[in-house]
Amino acid sequence: MTTDQSSPISPYLTFDKKEWAKLRAETPMTLDARDLERLSGVIERVSEQEVIEVYLPLSRLLNFYVGASQALHAATSRFLGQSENKTPFIIGIAGSVAVGKSTTARVLQALLSRWTNSPRVDLVPTDGFLLPNAVLEERGIMNRKGFPESFDTRALLHFLAEVKAGRPQVKAPVYSHFHYDVLPDKTITVDRPDILIVEGLNLLQPAKLPSNGEAIPFVSDFFDFSIYIDADPELIGQWYVERFMRLRKTAFRDPAAYFYRYSKLSDDEAQATARHIWETINLANLKANILPTRQRARLILEKVQDHTVQTVHLRKI
Repeated sequence: MTTDQSSPISPYLTFDKKEWAKLRAETPMTLDARDLERLSGVIERVSEQEVIEVYLPLSRLLNFYVGASQALHAATSRFLGQSENKTPFIIGIAGSVAVGKSTTARVLQALLSRWTNSPRVDLVPTDGFLLPNAVLEERGIMNRKGFPESFDTRALLHFLAEVKAGRPQVKAPVYSHFHYDVLPDKTITVDRPDILIVEGLNLLQPAKLPSNGEAIPFVSDFFDFSIYIDADPELIGQWYVERFMRLRKTAFRDPAAYFYRYSKLSDDEAQATARHIWETINLANLKANILPTRQRARLILEKVQDHTVQTVHLRKI
């Protein structure tokens, strides 16, 4: 373990993979081969070794945080003379398109649900809070899908506030990557879980501060713990193109798919198209809006070429 040397006043402790793996202690491996297959992504396979070395130590740390949060909430309720209502522990997972946020979220959901003090763990992607395509088209920002202005941030804040207040049966919208749009007749119901994992692109971005000092909530205000999935942008671009090419031979082949037209391209045309989409939309969003928020995360998982985490940065308390 070292202090992050990228800055003389860095708030992070840095662990290489070997150091981080030791922090697993006696945490048992609770996922089998079928779980690993189910949790893997389109191009990112979840290995037993990666879970043992990276995600079991992380789940152990998060379990400590959840237990401490539950105890603090109970103590505060006693102090205020209030009945103890269940308040979910909320984890935010941020990072670029194609960096592996969804895979990390699924793995953590599976692991954390095995701990005795958090048997119910829900997962909500913030893609559902994207504005519908019709609205994006009307506003002329379809080519900025995924940028902060393409989200219904007010609806996301309302959702998080309701969940954090312990409200029952809170609804979240659902996004379809197949249709490339929000599904108007589909919702996810979050009903007072022990933990809620929220994953998305711009979760750690602060709001513009008002000159009059009035309170403006940030999405990250509702997080008890935040994680940023990091990798070199050039690597992420390669992963995006690889995923695009894989989907072109699978999901894109369905005539009902939004990207069906790309299945008809030659390999060279498809690669050029994927690279253009990455550079003009996703990389631009990463540089302008996502990467600048990395240092706001409590924990940073730094990936390398084979999608594995090699370095972990944990914010000092």
